[in-house]
Amino acid sequence: MLILSPNVWPQPATPYESEALDFCKAWQSGQTEFVLHTSGSTGTPKPIRLTRAQMQASAHLTGQTLGLQAGDPALVCLNIRYVAGIMMLVRGMELGLPMTILEPSSNPLEHLDLATSHFAFTALVPLQLQTILEKSPDKLPILNGMKAILVGGAATSPALEKALQVISAPIFATYGMTETVSHIALRRLNGPSASDVFTALKSVTLGTDERGCLHITSAATNFVRVQTNDVVELLDNLHFRLLGRADTIINSGGVKLQPELIEQRINQVLTDYGLSYRVFVAGLPDDQLGKRVVAFVEQAHSTPPELFWRAWETAQADIRQQIGKYAVPKDVIIVPNFAETPTGKLDRRATVATYLDQSPS
Repeated sequence: MLILSPNVWPQPATPYESEALDFCKAWQSGQTEFVLHTSGSTGTPKPIRLTRAQMQASAHLTGQTLGLQAGDPALVCLNIRYVAGIMMLVRGMELGLPMTILEPSSNPLEHLDLATSHFAFTALVPLQLQTILEKSPDKLPILNGMKAILVGGAATSPALEKALQVISAPIFATYGMTETVSHIALRRLNGPSASDVFTALKSVTLGTDERGCLHITSAATNFVRVQTNDVVELLDNLHFRLLGRADTIINSGGVKLQPELIEQRINQVLTDYGLSYRVFVAGLPDDQLGKRVVAFVEQAHSTPPELFWRAWETAQADIRQQIGKYAVPKDVIIVPNFAETPTGKLDRRATVATYLDQSPS
């Protein structure tokens, strides 16, 4: 654990703490450019060069949006080798937030003392929140005392969003990427203001291309338009629903299907049955259809098989009614574990590739 206050530089105890401290010293020295790497969840990780001005703009916009003030303590428990973790450090230094820096783990609250751990702000990935809820419910007062909790890095499941309602502090799903210097839009996940719609932060300009994919312009992008591959329903200049990615669309027999929409229906049904399997939908080679729609399911626990298959039949009927018969997965492929990126995101491509490599030709 590394505790940083303005102008106080403690001695690091681990290589990770040294890395965090080195970045903070570089920032405080006035370094004007930084090279970060994308997470690799949608392709090969690549270096992105960001300017100090971009990172400052993003940090101050977050502080303004969430009402953070100098002296508000922050818990930094995301990997500082990627933009989400680095920007927590930048926010701490730019906004005057004392920081408690923990090396990333699935349960960052596990070893914190309930009586002395008081924070106003943190950012987590869904797995961390889920683990806290399941393994450390006694530590929920630490979360409940915060002004804001950000959740990003991966989509939150319907089961997790339902479970989050026991937390009283405002929780926001984030939308953003390395190229936009972390998030540019937020979606409330708990309480009466919970929504499936993202709201852009102040001075962020949104639009879509001919594919319906979002593009973003803001001070954090250096006022350069960043074109994404994320298919959205753009409701107005500030609000959008995230539908999926253009590069995951499955062309099955000439019918174009957005797998994320199918996944939403499956996840909702599994939640209704009290199940919490991780699921994703993909297209596998098919001689007749070109690609056939299949569902990959991670066998993470020992749910009675009959309950899973009963839920699956319900999900098939729901997909057929809500999306159409061509969207119903032709097969269910159960694998022991999904591949993940270094930041803990589901790696669809690697999971599919591993399955195909292991399948009889």
